[in-house]
Amino acid sequence: MEVKEIVIIGGGFAGVNLALQLSGNHNFHITLADRNNYNFFPPLLYQVATGYLEASNISYPFRKLFQEKKNINFRMGEFLKVVQPENKVILSTGELEYDYLVFATGTETNFFGIENVKKNAIPMKTVNDALEMRNHILQKLEQATITNDANEKRKLLNIVVAGGGPTGVEVSGMMAEMKKNTMRKDYPELAGKGAESNIYLVDAGAHVLAPMSPQSQTDTYEALKELGVIIKLNTHVKDYVDDLVVFDNGETIETKTLIWAAGVASQVFDGIASECYGRGKRLIVDAFNKVQGTQNIYAIGDTCIQTTDAHFANGHPQVAQVAIQQGKNLAKNFIAISKEKEPQAFAYIDKGSMAIIGRNKAVADLPKPKLHFKGFIAWFMWVFIHLISLIDYRNRVKTLYNWMIAYFTKDQSLRMIIRPSKNK
Repeated sequence: MEVKEIVIIGGGFAGVNLALQLSGNHNFHITLADRNNYNFFPPLLYQVATGYLEASNISYPFRKLFQEKKNINFRMGEFLKVVQPENKVILSTGELEYDYLVFATGTETNFFGIENVKKNAIPMKTVNDALEMRNHILQKLEQATITNDANEKRKLLNIVVAGGGPTGVEVSGMMAEMKKNTMRKDYPELAGKGAESNIYLVDAGAHVLAPMSPQSQTDTYEALKELGVIIKLNTHVKDYVDDLVVFDNGETIETKTLIWAAGVASQVFDGIASECYGRGKRLIVDAFNKVQGTQNIYAIGDTCIQTTDAHFANGHPQVAQVAIQQGKNLAKNFIAISKEKEPQAFAYIDKGSMAIIGRNKAVADLPKPKLHFKGFIAWFMWVFIHLISLIDYRNRVKTLYNWMIAYFTKDQSLRMIIRPSKNK
């Protein structure tokens, strides 16, 4: 039997699970292409950004991951174009031919067309974003220790987080914990009067954690308020210019730090017709994740929208479990097709959702049976699930070690400002 060439664009949850499910299968040769040479775990980016984890805790090199997988290759490169008539993909580092092409690129930050926000805010989508955020916040704290201008100090210390989803909630909670337990120890210069700081969580909707249960929304709101986070709901960010966040209701907040966790969108792929895209620029796929109007191109994870699943007629949520399950299901379908068997339509199994707010503070919703947890139990569940979800045991051990230190000391020692030199 002829070996089929599968090219996967993107090495997140969806792409990696697809590749690993097909490892060792001699009917397929897989090439996974990604702009980075490592896989990373997005749900823990905010902990890298706040200095509780190192980037290496949540990242793992693709070449190390595929070291023993003889039918999987890695190609580092940026996707540029697909030439469908020739079954060819053009990357920034060369060309690849395919029998099956799979897009698994995830999402990008959506700034909703607000150019000043795009230019001045800090996104939270990549490891680079997380490191940039950590450096930025630490530098602003250092600057605040030496300025004698009360207004300037307030702008340096104020933090606005836009977006009340899991990322926004988790960043806000972690920042509040840092303010409570770390700032007074690391920055004694900021302990007196005139060094007041506020953490604002802003969302355009009526609730934080909108996709979760009303109980989780209420518990999260109350926990954040208890930590001192100022929550502004039904509030849209209109602009961010000259250290001023401007809202659509006319209110403003002075700050040098706007963290943007307010939305995501998929990317448009050169060579894919415009009619193949649906809401949020997601590729429209059938029940088997084949892209509408194509013969051998598939999309999985956040970058696709699938409306054939009876329980998710408007498309699946853009969460890790959907990506993982779609990657595994597509692998089974490729194997079925190679054996001239019928592929299986994708049906998402919702395993629940959770968010951490702070030390011993979290919420979790389980769909079957319908249960809600909060506090220490939910926090422990969150810790356990995120540990086992890391891609390698080394990541799990290092992350658990850092979490144990942080838990028992209410502190962490990873707050270093490290920037590569621009001088050559």
